[in-house]
Amino acid sequence: MANTSKRGFASMDPAKQREIASKGGRAAHAKGTAHEFTSDEARVAGRKGGEAVSRDRAHMSAIGREGGHSRGRSRQTQSSQLNVGGAAVIDTERPSFGHERANDRGGANINASQRSERSASEPVRTENASLSNR
Repeated sequence: MANTSKRGFASMDPAKQREIASKGGRAAHAKGTAHEFTSDEARVAGRKGGEAVSRDRAHMSAIGREGGHSRGRSRQTQSSQLNVGGAAVIDTERPSFGHERANDRGGANINASQRSERSASEPVRTENASLSNR
């Protein structure tokens, strides 16, 4: 956006705009005309915003996908940092590399011989393994 005029609020640098707006906010509070949201008003506004955003399924899908990828990346860095210390880390969840689809459960694209090779090389992990040793 080109600055065609040297006049007006929009042509000022952001720091100057912020300074002037801050003075206006302080003056409104001092005068008693500033609106302060109650928790009920904020709750209603948040609900309306959430409903508007959740109508866009593609956007919600993208948010969820990014969250899954972020979680996978953080688990990968966590396990690599723990593994450097010499302790063996067994990850019970499949890491996300950013290329899988949400309905891909890993194993749908391998044939029976690959599946048996994989199961022979990897130990069987159960969620209650620590409870069975008691």
